Parts: sequence; structure tokens; C-alpha cells
Amino acid sequence: MLKRVYDWCIAAAEKPYALWILAAMAFAESSFFPVPPDVMLAPMSLARPKRAWVFASVCTVASVVGGLLGYAIGALLYDSVGHWLIQFYHLGDKVEAFREGYARWGSLVILLKGLTPIPYKLVTITSGFAGYNIWLFVLLSAITRGCRFYLEAVVLHRYGDWIRERVERHLALWVILFLIVLVLGFVIAIKFV
Repeated sequence: MLKRVYDWCIAAAEKPYALWILAAMAFAESSFFPVPPDVMLAPMSLARPKRAWVFASVCTVASVVGGLLGYAIGALLYDSVGHWLIQFYHLGDKVEAFREGYARWGSLVILLKGLTPIPYKLVTITSGFAGYNIWLFVLLSAITRGCRFYLEAVVLHRYGDWIRERVERHLALWVILFLIVLVLGFVIAIKFV
């Protein structure tokens, strides 16, 4: 099964709709979907290393736009359901302390967590909830997501053939390592965020 999925991703790089699939995945991951776009970005870049830059650009733009949806979810849920829950549990004073802390450290949070395996949707939704400056949020999201996806593009462009040979030889091992990193990101997010 893993081989079929991998082969489908490799073959998708040649299709005219490849960029749309990649964009949809990056968009969804920044707002509500649990699987990162690297699942498509890496195999597509391995299949066509010279287009790794294009793939990274699509991921960056779609991720930032998807981040705006995540931001809206955080902002709108607070105004509707979130505010009622805060009052119900008598946590009004803690929300303002959280917002003050996020106003002070939000830039660092966005920049660092955008590079990690911690799900980026947590950053986007939290930014909206905290009322973080939307224009600064967009700028920082473009920087951090661009760094992540372009770093991946540099590595896959330069060492793509070498990496592809090893991935295909030990596909199950690489998928297991990827899943461990993904689960670790969720665990870190739940325990420490």
C-alpha cells in the first residue's frame, strides 16, 4: 500500500493538476487538515527535482492563504462560542493575560513553530484567537513557511536522486520515521503549547 501511495505521488508530479493538489493540501494543513503538505511536496520534488522551487512556491503561497482561514477560525470562534465558554468557566482574566503574552511573543511563536513538526494550524488559529496583527501574521507566515518549504526544495533539488534511491529502497522505514515526527509534533503541541 505504501508503495502505491508513493508511486501515485511520484506520478502526480507529471500531471497537469499536480500543483492544484499540492496547493489544496498546503492550504488545508494550515487551517484544519492534520497531514502536512510535505507528504506531496517531497515525492513530487523527488520525481521532478528541477521543479522543486515551483512546488515550494506553491506550498508557501497556499499555506499562507490557508493560514488566513485558520486565523479567521480562531477569531470567529472566539467571538461566537469562545467568549461564552470563557465566561462560563470564569477565565476572563486569563484570556487577557494570554493575549498580552501573545502580543509580546507572538512573532517568535509564529516564526519558530512554522518551522517545526508542530501542526501549523495551531499557530494560525491561536493567532486569530489572540487578535494578533493580521498583516504581521501574514508576513511572518510567509517567512517561516517559505523557509521551511524552500529548505526542503534546496535539499531535494541538490540531492534528489541520491535521496530518491534511498527512499525507494527503504520506503517503509522512511514512512515510519515521518509518522513518528508527525505524532511527535502533535504530542509536543498538546503537552507544551
